[in-house]
Amino acid sequence: MQKIYESSARLLPEKLTIYTTLVGLLNARNYNFGGEFVEAMIRQLKESLKANSYNEAVYLVRFLSDLVNCHVIAAPSMVAMFENFVSVTQEEDVPQVRRDWYVYAFLSSLPWVGKELYEKKDAEMDRIFANTENYLKRRQKTHVPMLQVWTAEKPHPQEEYLDCLWAQIQKLKKDHWQERHILRPYLAFDSILCEALQHNLPPFTPPPHTEDSVYPMPRVIFRMFDYTDDPEGPVMPGSHSVERFVIEENLHCIIKSHWKERNTCAAQLVSYPGKNKIPLNYHIVEVIFAELFQLPAPPHIDVMYTTLLIELCKLQPGSLPQVLAQATEMLYMRLDTMNTTCVDRFINWFSHHLSNFQFRWSWEDWSDCLTQDPESPKPKFVREVLEKCMRLSYHQRILDIVPPTFSALCPANPTCIYKYGDESSNSLPGHSVALCLSVAFKSKATNDEIFRILKDVPNPNQDDDDDEGFSFNPLKIEVFVQTLLHLAAKSFSHSFSALAKFHEVFKTLAESDEGKLHVLRVMFEVWRNHPQMIAVLVDKMIRTQIVNCAAVANWIFSSELSRDFTRLFVWEILHSTIRKMNKHVLKIQKELEEAKEKLARQHKRRSDDDDRSSDRKDGALEEQIERLQEKVESAQSEQKNLFLVIFQRFIMILTEHLVRCETDGTSVLTPWYKNCIERLQQIFLQVCGKLDYITDITILSHRDIPFLKITKFVRRLCGTWKLFIVVHVHLHLLLLIRIFRLKFVLSFRLLPVILFARKPSSYNTKCRGKQCERNSNCNTCIKVLKTSRADDEECLQKQGQVP
Repeated sequence: MQKIYESSARLLPEKLTIYTTLVGLLNARNYNFGGEFVEAMIRQLKESLKANSYNEAVYLVRFLSDLVNCHVIAAPSMVAMFENFVSVTQEEDVPQVRRDWYVYAFLSSLPWVGKELYEKKDAEMDRIFANTENYLKRRQKTHVPMLQVWTAEKPHPQEEYLDCLWAQIQKLKKDHWQERHILRPYLAFDSILCEALQHNLPPFTPPPHTEDSVYPMPRVIFRMFDYTDDPEGPVMPGSHSVERFVIEENLHCIIKSHWKERNTCAAQLVSYPGKNKIPLNYHIVEVIFAELFQLPAPPHIDVMYTTLLIELCKLQPGSLPQVLAQATEMLYMRLDTMNTTCVDRFINWFSHHLSNFQFRWSWEDWSDCLTQDPESPKPKFVREVLEKCMRLSYHQRILDIVPPTFSALCPANPTCIYKYGDESSNSLPGHSVALCLSVAFKSKATNDEIFRILKDVPNPNQDDDDDEGFSFNPLKIEVFVQTLLHLAAKSFSHSFSALAKFHEVFKTLAESDEGKLHVLRVMFEVWRNHPQMIAVLVDKMIRTQIVNCAAVANWIFSSELSRDFTRLFVWEILHSTIRKMNKHVLKIQKELEEAKEKLARQHKRRSDDDDRSSDRKDGALEEQIERLQEKVESAQSEQKNLFLVIFQRFIMILTEHLVRCETDGTSVLTPWYKNCIERLQQIFLQVCGKLDYITDITILSHRDIPFLKITKFVRRLCGTWKLFIVVHVHLHLLLLIRIFRLKFVLSFRLLPVILFARKPSSYNTKCRGKQCERNSNCNTCIKVLKTSRADDEECLQKQGQVP
């Protein structure tokens, strides 16, 4: 029974008062049960903290605090526990997120137990409140701009979660701890519970901070509605009302408990207790969008929220669709100040939602976007939504569902563009070879036959005196890729089969970095009007190793994609590429760890007798570990190169924009600039995974444009490299570039300063060849490294990149 109650405290926190009442009644009948249960809960709390299960730990603390109301736990011991929690704010050399969590665990329990504690220990509680207030005043909140859905504070301020909770608790205290939305079934059993003997909590000391501690990320409270949005129904509690916190917390708990079963989750949400006293539909929609737009990542996959809202619309067809339409209209009106990442999620949700309701929408209400700059947020949003809808339908259907006035925002017909297909292409270089290839493909030619046809294609990049022909042949790639993709244009499956059948030809033509980049360029030319096909083919080419991740990053930042740079499909490709790279590294690292663990188990099982067969097995396993170690180092090198490419390309395009605006005398703060800066932030958040990897965040902003100073996460991802990003406001342009093993400095107005620096490491005792060239402290290779550095600097000076 104890285990059942412990599980209920963790998994059903929205019903905790029911289970605390049951525990209270059992304690009144059996005092030993109450003592054992309290000790078991404390053990579970300590285990949760050590396992970094901080969300579960919050619910356990809340459960323990409500046991005070049920006369199971004595109030003084609960106050002592909260004093220990708040004392964490005095610790030095620990992350702020650690202090934040313990303060949050204390404050979030007060709606349940604050009145009882203040009645019995008011002086001690006042002291805890004073310490909490002092901490909240001095804590850093520079992460807030990065996590806000909107940059504007009107009509609803986007408050940091601890500040908002503190304001709600202060108002609750001012109202003499009276609230109306927590179910308190133990009040009906007060005559029984008041006679029960109480238990003191065992001394609780928060576990010390370790390098493996991963604390919950800070949040910004999402606000969409207030009492004016539903004037006819029940009044919505104010943003600083503790009832708002309790309702939202319970709705979040319901979603967390039932998110895998959308039908059950929707039914639990609409049957929320006390729904007649609040505008429940408005609260549900706001909570769902709060999770969907949570930065840097939502708690669950995006499609879950879409399916949940669809189920809610089915359960309450007469009320919830109207609230959802109102919310959609509000989000559309505030697109100008909305975070780009959240706009992407809004696009994905809205297009998916429309596809389930026959694409019906009052598009005429959004006709204001037709007169705006095409790069402005509203017309871009409508264009991207229609393009996503086309993926879920077909082109003619999209043309039929929107008014004719929206034709400029409708997606192009997703057809293949084959440059050798019409009569005017007879004069194009490679036309005759394209015809031969077309015949060969249709006759199911082999790879060798294709090579023979491509052998005589002239190379525009090869000089007359270059007999070796090492330079890649762009014309050969163009003719081959154009013809093959044109013939395989019927479906995704046809294209996949073509890539698989002629994989050897692709690998040969795209052997060099330039070749890989040109394959992507030609593919984009063929499918320019079909973004989904582009994304799918790039994904397939990465999986089949026709191109690598760095080539995709270079292609995305190339001039050929400059017109499409702000389109959603481009960034879907880049983020997918980064995820693949990270998963690849993690997969190899996991294989290496498993091999090491297997070797350790073999050593442990080995008997004291000399076993030669065991030695042979160990030798094979050690060889496997060495191979995996090389793979890990190679993958980490590719990963580091990918991020370096992305950061450098961002700097280059931002530099060009700033110089162009400075020359023309125009404003820097254009929609393109906002999009680019927020994409850069999105990449950083994706690189570091979670904000708890960041040990120090410093955001200096110009006109509310935030940047990060990241000091630790790149060391996890890129070995011995560190990355520092700050904002340096300057009047003049200064560009000093030293790439890879040298310092990399960029400093100018409104643009981040990025420094790549080496972390000192011990000297190697043994040279490892190419691997040692990346270690400036290797005695054997230091001469080679100095030569490499000099070559890098000389090359950059020739290119005019170093003043």
